[in-house]
Amino acid sequence: MAKIKPQTLLLQSKKKKGPSRVSISTIIVYCLLVGVIAVLLFTSYRHWSKRSTGQTGANFSNFEDADATQDSKKYDLPGYAIMNTPKGYITVELFKDTAPEIVDKFLDFCQKGHFKGMPFHHVIKHYVIQGGDAEGLGAAEDWISKEKLRTKLITSPKHEAFTLGTTKSKQGGKKFGFFITTAPIPDLNDRLIVFGRVVKGQDVVQEIEEVDTDERYQPKSSIGIIDVTLKKEI
Repeated sequence: MAKIKPQTLLLQSKKKKGPSRVSISTIIVYCLLVGVIAVLLFTSYRHWSKRSTGQTGANFSNFEDADATQDSKKYDLPGYAIMNTPKGYITVELFKDTAPEIVDKFLDFCQKGHFKGMPFHHVIKHYVIQGGDAEGLGAAEDWISKEKLRTKLITSPKHEAFTLGTTKSKQGGKKFGFFITTAPIPDLNDRLIVFGRVVKGQDVVQEIEEVDTDERYQPKSSIGIIDVTLKKEI
């Protein structure tokens, strides 16, 4: 049996112990796999992070949108009514915050042309002028008949002059009447719902209250509302 030389044995052991070579194609495949996995993980992370923040933002936006909708409904409504009369224009600011239901009803009647051509039914000097539907509002002549009224006209700070109000008694769905005060009237605090005030045309209101009336405080010559124009701002 032939003997193997020591040098040959050393070379054979080095070949067995040495690491096996990896081909370049294998390295490229591994790199591609690692890159694909990294891209998938990053994409998944971004998707779930956006979804979670989107849901949180949606919750807040739902509340904000609800509040904004309510505010927009309120502030999109006209804030002023301009009554055209034979004596001139009366501009009224509407109290959308303090009397929203009455203002909505008044605006609805204005938009339907309800007050167009409607007369002032009662004109009571140093008291009120009454417009709109007369039915159910004839109480004005009863209010003026009270003796205590004249003493309170000067002292009461409650009910200001040139305010726009409607009676608290229930009116039919197809009727609406209003009063414009021409003096501070405390007696009307419990009888009227104030839903506006005259901001321009106080002199026109005073001219109307100077017209001649009969014993029932009804104008002898017809005077009324030619039309009503609604505006958001003036």
